Amino acid sequence: MSFVPKIIRRASERGVSKIDWLDSRHTFSFGDYSDHRFMGFGPLRVINDDRVKIGHGFDTHPHRDMEIITYVLQGAVRHKDSGGNGSVIVPNDVQVMSAGTGVYHSEFNDSKTENVHLLQIWIQPDKKGHQPRYQQGNFSNEAKRGNLKLVVSGDGRDGSMMVHRDVKVYAGLFDGKERAEYEVIPGRKIWLHVAKGSLTVNNLSLSEGDAIGVEEAGNLKLENGQNSEILLFDLN
Repeated sequence: MSFVPKIIRRASERGVSKIDWLDSRHTFSFGDYSDHRFMGFGPLRVINDDRVKIGHGFDTHPHRDMEIITYVLQGAVRHKDSGGNGSVIVPNDVQVMSAGTGVYHSEFNDSKTENVHLLQIWIQPDKKGHQPRYQQGNFSNEAKRGNLKLVVSGDGRDGSMMVHRDVKVYAGLFDGKERAEYEVIPGRKIWLHVAKGSLTVNNLSLSEGDAIGVEEAGNLKLENGQNSEILLFDLN
């Protein structure tokens, strides 16, 4: 069975934060942007679509009791945290930081030639008080091409990055005749975010920054992609 999504979140309707070095779009309420209709979706609390100028970034700041995913679409992000972790995150990388009992970190544009475009994603953990942990992996374009590739999960299956929550996050690239289907099982909910390009989901046209929320069982059909990159969140 296919169906119309319960929630359609258009890119143009998202919250906006702009300062001289940061242009951010908020799918859900965040910071000074608040919309009681979009406080999150199940355990998915934040999707911030950030563009950071050369030489700038987020100074050291604290987090706790949140699973934080960084997904870079263009450029490079330099990460440092109080656990002694330091890395550069580029497209095809997925970074997970479990803040747990508390962590400080910073993220800066690592490029001297281009702005960085990234998604910052927060997922609520299954409980408070986990030990902080850090993980980063790379998932090739080939693995995602015309396919939904598991990149984050609650158990680290199939080489995915692990979070403290019963969720699955898939990344996919779709262009031309490439297509995929995803079965929504009873008791689960799906959030699908278009990070780049455009495609149709069950004949509904979605463009960059658009998203849908699904809360009933059935099949999602992803097709008619035009240089599309998507993230699909399967949530409890």
